[in-house]
Amino acid sequence: MTIAIIAVCCVGIALQALFIDREHKKEYTAALILKSCASACFVILGFITARKAADAGFARFVVLGLCLGMGGDILLNLRFLSEKKGNLIFLIGILVFLSGHVMYLAALIPMCKNIVPGLVLGAVFTAVILLWIFSQITAKPAFKIFGVFYIGAIVIMTTIAIMNLIAGFSVMKLIFAVGAVLFLLSDIILIINNFGGKNSKQLRTMNLALYYIGQLCIAICLLFA
Repeated sequence: MTIAIIAVCCVGIALQALFIDREHKKEYTAALILKSCASACFVILGFITARKAADAGFARFVVLGLCLGMGGDILLNLRFLSEKKGNLIFLIGILVFLSGHVMYLAALIPMCKNIVPGLVLGAVFTAVILLWIFSQITAKPAFKIFGVFYIGAIVIMTTIAIMNLIAGFSVMKLIFAVGAVLFLLSDIILIINNFGGKNSKQLRTMNLALYYIGQLCIAICLLFA
């Protein structure tokens, strides 16, 4: 089991690195294939670790979230192969990712002892982050509307994850919270880079690296669930 987990993580990280390199070189077909394979690795990892999880309900929602993450990855990279429908594919990809965050949130809520304060706190953090993001970017109204719901979902999910960790420490809660924070940072960097006029390869690399490590953390936490 341990060897399989390490092997899947190493293969996934290697594929993600190759994907980043291909994308930087604008070889989008190769990048899409590599990204799909890299994403499949964290899904496979989720299925492997879910077998060890004592909390079957938690594991089920996390694996669903990982699968939706893979779907979002494929769509976000597929947009580079279709100039006419690129924006539509991007929005659909964000919707799929949003669904993944909802699955993660559904996994976390049953163990949250203060769900209402958590949701309120998450909403406040969402408002603060969005005010800052909107001051940094220029985007069409449709993207901003999707952004409100998307950032809201991931900020609330991250807030609940951290509250669960504070309420009662466990290795599973710690690893999930780390994954959630990395995921949130990755998305903020993605938005600033795509819609803030940056178009920086360094920021894109950071976005993709943090995202992938975040997904691996969320999959690995099932070992301790």
